[in-house]
Amino acid sequence: MSAAYGHASSGDPVVWFDFGGVLSAPIEELFLGYERKTGISPAALKQAMADAAQERFGLPALAPIELGLLTEAQWGADLRRHLGLRDPGLDLSRAELETFGEQWFAGEEPQAGVRELMAELKDDGVRVAVLTNNVVEWAPHWRAVAQIDDLAELVVDSSEVGLRKPDPSIFARAAQLAGAPPHEHILIDDLTENGDGARLAGWRAITFTSAEQTREALTALLAEPAAAACPFSAAH
Repeated sequence: MSAAYGHASSGDPVVWFDFGGVLSAPIEELFLGYERKTGISPAALKQAMADAAQERFGLPALAPIELGLLTEAQWGADLRRHLGLRDPGLDLSRAELETFGEQWFAGEEPQAGVRELMAELKDDGVRVAVLTNNVVEWAPHWRAVAQIDDLAELVVDSSEVGLRKPDPSIFARAAQLAGAPPHEHILIDDLTENGDGARLAGWRAITFTSAEQTREALTALLAEPAAAACPFSAAH
């Protein structure tokens, strides 16, 4: 391993990248992109997602479909109904809600510099993986955006394991699948609550804002003794 990502631990660190907002464009940009495609505002779509999740399962928005509790088609039909209930005059003719993922990801590009960062890590001998809250039917679409099949040795998808960030259980499951103890894992995620969940599971975490910021934070973090890292260090 070269000096670029040398690490103080004698173990085998695994760096996990989130998809939405890390490998993909920021989530708000994706909502705006969907508005351009369909005419549905981010506010209206978010409200429909929340309404659908609460009515059927009493869960946060996206949780049911990211846990695989219903199909994309069922979820899309729920969205269509709730959008109509909130705004009966809303034109939904351009929205392919029952095959939401295909339209949502169409034309989207990966986040600048993140795939290159993953490649640097892999070339330097650091294990690279993806941990995503996602949807069964969306796999071919988000993977086409992320372009990580040749980089990530492991992908853990919430809809496949039935667990979802920030629940510490998904981090325990991911660590088990990777075959490394919790302190060897580092999560890169744009949501602070997901980083908090990772730390509760004994991981370290970096809140993503850009590829360059993450590269700098990761270089410093890999140089620290993993077992001695403070679980809620403000620095990372």
